[in-house]
Amino acid sequence: MPDASDRVDAYIEKSPEYARPILNRIRQLFHKACPDIEETIKWSAPTFEHRGMVASMAAFKNYVRLVFWKGRLLTDRDGLLEAGNNTDMAAMKIANVDDLPSAKVMTAYIKEAVAVNVSGKKTPRPKRPPRAEVVVPDYFLAALKKNKKALAAFEGFSPSHRREYVEWITDAKREETRQKRIATAIEWLAQGKPRNWKYMK
Repeated sequence: MPDASDRVDAYIEKSPEYARPILNRIRQLFHKACPDIEETIKWSAPTFEHRGMVASMAAFKNYVRLVFWKGRLLTDRDGLLEAGNNTDMAAMKIANVDDLPSAKVMTAYIKEAVAVNVSGKKTPRPKRPPRAEVVVPDYFLAALKKNKKALAAFEGFSPSHRREYVEWITDAKREETRQKRIATAIEWLAQGKPRNWKYMK
């Protein structure tokens, strides 16, 4: 293995005895399937890279976990991968070297994972629904209209800045608190200040 890493050697040597043959076999298969694969240690685990992260492996007390970084994009013809939550990763657990899929099957998975990286393919992300329009209560709008500078600043702010003011005022539980917040909001807006100006650098 021309691109073998001493750090990966050390990781395997320190792993539990049951895990060493599993880790060594996975390592060999990656180098055979993709001669250009590079190995290193990231996040304390051996990783395989080719145009980005392809996979990583880690030995635990009772099993080795092989994670394909874009596993959700693989066809997973043999149903070997378990997808994680809200990530592109998918993994397989191997408790014994005999549990490893055949070299042919593993090679197909590795080659496909490398091909996904080379293609630049990504998981399509669902579009976020647009946020609702900011509804300004009549009592706050009336106060804004009495101060042209405050009204101009409020109307010039982004929806998120307007929402911060509206939510701050409408969240007040007592009328007295609400009126104080409106007065403060008008004062700050007349100076062109967003609601959280104190925390902005």
